[in-house]
Amino acid sequence: MNILYITYDGLLEALGQSQVLAYIEKLSANEDINFYLLSYEKSRDIKDKELVSSIEERVKKSSIRWFKNLYHKKPTALATSFDILLGFIKSLYLVIRYKVDIVHARSYVPALIALFLKKFTGIKFIFDMRGFWADERVDGGIWLESSYLYKISKWLEKKFLLNADHVVSLTEAGVDEMKNFVYLKDYFPELTVIPTCADLNRFKPYKVSKKEQFTIGYLGNAGTWYLFEETVRAFGELLKIKPESNILIVNKGQHDYISKCLQQENIPLSNVELLSSDYSGISLLINKMDAAIFFIKPVFSKQSSSPTKLAELLGCGVPCLSNRGVGDMSRILDSERVGISLADFSEASLLDGIVRLISLSEEPDIKDRCVNSAYKYFSLEKGVIKYKNIYNSLIAN
Repeated sequence: MNILYITYDGLLEALGQSQVLAYIEKLSANEDINFYLLSYEKSRDIKDKELVSSIEERVKKSSIRWFKNLYHKKPTALATSFDILLGFIKSLYLVIRYKVDIVHARSYVPALIALFLKKFTGIKFIFDMRGFWADERVDGGIWLESSYLYKISKWLEKKFLLNADHVVSLTEAGVDEMKNFVYLKDYFPELTVIPTCADLNRFKPYKVSKKEQFTIGYLGNAGTWYLFEETVRAFGELLKIKPESNILIVNKGQHDYISKCLQQENIPLSNVELLSSDYSGISLLINKMDAAIFFIKPVFSKQSSSPTKLAELLGCGVPCLSNRGVGDMSRILDSERVGISLADFSEASLLDGIVRLISLSEEPDIKDRCVNSAYKYFSLEKGVIKYKNIYNSLIAN
């Protein structure tokens, strides 16, 4: 079978490598599946010749054919419309040229291209939602709920769900929310839940040199719906209990904001290690952590969210402190006893969460429990099998 995979996230980005390329590499190892991958790459990444060369070499080792479009950001509506137009033209050519059977659209912009392709050619269409994207824009303060961009996006979401031959959701909680959509009362699409998985051959426990002091970690984005100020407050509570503790922060592009938050809470810089890392170095840094912490706004859109960092942290044997109201996360943390989920961010809750996290991290089998939970819920191999089953079912029908 021939599959056109469209992603608006670049393959040159860490997310594209972990959540797109890692899957397709394994799927393309099957001789029955040929992938034609169309990605949108940011100009700053395209300029990194070493990065481009390394990903191209990685792609060449598989049977993937990679096609790049340049990502345009501003002005938002016009730039995205231009990307969609070019994407449709190129995708239509690829569908005809390579006799594509299925178009796999990752998130909303690719889904619009896929919907056009289905209308023009009758091709099978997979809507890989990746969450309630339009609502994420509102909850993240990027759009207003009254804006025409939000209203159009929600109207398109309806079209995607009603026209897709198969839908992929990141969480069971997201599926429960969709069951309440009025327009899906009489028709609910074929649907599979596949959380954001991790390559557990990469994200696994390593023997690394660690500091004697308790080290809590923070991984990834510190803005939009990630509540970094609450994270710093929680670290402040940790310092009251263990004054010699450290926080290891791995982040790209937000160091000024992070430093400002730390200063506002009077966190001594001697207790902070603020680093950047490419995708290849993240697992080693995670292994320097005794536990990890991250909080996400518990808003409607996050019911469909499955944080990539949770899979990566658990895969490395690191228990987590987080919060409720985000997809299936608290259910996994609590039921598997691999983390602590807070109901709120009061001082009392943060202190209680830190105390319980320290106790959890000291349990002799905690690392094994985390790793086993990662394999149970977030194994890349299991995700690959589910995608393969979806492809086969569409071809059979």
